[in-house]
Amino acid sequence: MEIRRNLLRLLALLFAFALVAAACGSSDDDDSSSGSSESATATADDHGDDDDHDHEEEDTGGTLSQDAVEKAVSGEDDGSAAEEEASDCPQDRSTIEGIFAEADCNRDSIIAMITEKMEAGEWGVNDDNHLIGPTGMDIDLNECPGDWSDTHGLSDDTMRFGQTTVQSGNLAAYGNLSLGMEIWFQYINSLDVLSGRDIEFIIKDDGYVAAQTIEYVDELIESGNVLLLQGLGSPNGLAVYDKINDECIPHPFYLSGHPAWGDPELHPWTTSYQMSYSTEAVLWGTWMKVNLADKLPVKVAGLVMDNDFGLAYEMGFESYAEQNPDVVAEYLPVRHDPAAPTLTNEVTTIAAFDPDVFISMTAGNPCLLAIQEVEASGLYERLDAAFTPSVCKGIAAYLAPAGMAADGYWIVGGGAKDTTDSAKMEEPFIKFARQLITDAGEDPNISLTGEGVFRGYAFTEAFRIADALPGGMSRTNLMLALRNFKIYHPGLLDGLVTELKGNTDAYFVEGSEYSQFDATNQTWVMVGDVVDANGGTPNCRWDKANGGCR
Repeated sequence: MEIRRNLLRLLALLFAFALVAAACGSSDDDDSSSGSSESATATADDHGDDDDHDHEEEDTGGTLSQDAVEKAVSGEDDGSAAEEEASDCPQDRSTIEGIFAEADCNRDSIIAMITEKMEAGEWGVNDDNHLIGPTGMDIDLNECPGDWSDTHGLSDDTMRFGQTTVQSGNLAAYGNLSLGMEIWFQYINSLDVLSGRDIEFIIKDDGYVAAQTIEYVDELIESGNVLLLQGLGSPNGLAVYDKINDECIPHPFYLSGHPAWGDPELHPWTTSYQMSYSTEAVLWGTWMKVNLADKLPVKVAGLVMDNDFGLAYEMGFESYAEQNPDVVAEYLPVRHDPAAPTLTNEVTTIAAFDPDVFISMTAGNPCLLAIQEVEASGLYERLDAAFTPSVCKGIAAYLAPAGMAADGYWIVGGGAKDTTDSAKMEEPFIKFARQLITDAGEDPNISLTGEGVFRGYAFTEAFRIADALPGGMSRTNLMLALRNFKIYHPGLLDGLVTELKGNTDAYFVEGSEYSQFDATNQTWVMVGDVVDANGGTPNCRWDKANGGCR
């Protein structure tokens, strides 16, 4: 145990330098994928004299800036982090009352700041019918449909919120996110804090089939009378986010970590919530560089869901591997059908490759199947490390059913807490969330229901800000709230700054912890400190045809 502590103290010290190595690979690979590269750093001015300037149009985004991470880990942030954290709000997070008091104060501060800007004519809808906000935010409302309305989906007593998600099939467990959100919205409705309006949450089960998502989004837009939309799943979101943005409908906190959601210029109505999958891929490689230093380079195998979601992971790690041959000797991605009932053949192929490190790049029930199959194949006992993805952090859904086969798995978890984690159940907000779920007649021991409460919390903080701005709740006020959004989120680990800001900070979560699963005690054990590089992730202009962010 002491050896492990020492290793991860070393990780905290070397993290920045390892990430620099991860990000500064051969210039021949600049256009390879959406993963980390030299072009994922800073601004064009910083690279004005680089030999690789001809590749600027192919720069990749969606991955943490090496400079931002280096400063975050080393503490050499020129005082900006301390300035960001400065607040006059009370910070008693030991009670639910203290957490809510801090939230009230933060909201009031944001509302006052936006209101001042709007009343001064600096922000809001200007005479040219452009929605103006911070750091370059400029949305041309003249490009919206002719029948577009800023208050569409609102009545005197309701605001209609449409969602497409998966509640059936292989990934049906993610439907519990919607259940948790609905429970939280019912709680908010009971408080009557949205000018007399209740949130009417309209859920459509698309079965994780993009064609069905398209159909339901069309229905919600054309006849659903919704103020805003949200969806789940990378392939599903990529199929509809062009249309949703063309329709000028708020599309906040998408339920996926695909880097494409960080595109405030071409897709300003869509905002992210989770850590980018591209960043997660780089952090896997960073862990190997530090913790397997005496065995480098290593062989790595990835079990990849064969769709846009899995591809984001695969490309991110492939880029890391190509740029860091001193860390990764060989990388074998093995894809699987998202609807496959078993993964035996895929894991057999991986076992024959005999990797040193196994990474599950999948989602839903396949995460559990992967753990079980790796154990059954005999591969697990030969591995130096095995990773499960951030989207499968839920203990009750994906780890507990695997029994001791899950013991020792690693995760780059993106900072999300688990309401079924034995070590966190007495935290005040988690205890409160579990009680809400119980009072609603649902099972509090389903991880994703608790995660849904956390997602609902972020939404309603934005709703309450928008509702209090001049003119009250509207689509444009909601976008101003979202693009000026910085809160303490009690469902995320302390140490993460959760923020969206105009056109320059498009990712709500830009950091993570490393944790290892303790199957005996059914808990994730965080090793080292949370690393956050808020504001350090370059925007991502997703180019599917050429395979990555540009």
